[in-house]
Amino acid sequence: MVHETVTTLAGPEVLLRAKAFFTQRMPQSAAFPESEGPGYLTLRGQGGEEIALAVFPADGHTRVRGSTLFFDQALARFLSTLPTPSAVPA
Repeated sequence: MVHETVTTLAGPEVLLRAKAFFTQRMPQSAAFPESEGPGYLTLRGQGGEEIALAVFPADGHTRVRGSTLFFDQALARFLSTLPTPSAVPA
């Protein structure tokens, strides 16, 4: 499943937080960095399952897209920890 959000954090900070979150805050379903670059991070966890994250600029913020088959709940929880831009009044 693909999850997506927009945050006020810079891309590298999002990836740094993801590494800490999935290795430290989720002990029952931990995932560890397998591959990374300036705009992406893949983590490998229980049973070889993968979490893939990508970050890219979008309208002055950072769009974060994550994909996984097994870690849906953990990925959704991680994305909910990221600060989002405040709503613009109409």
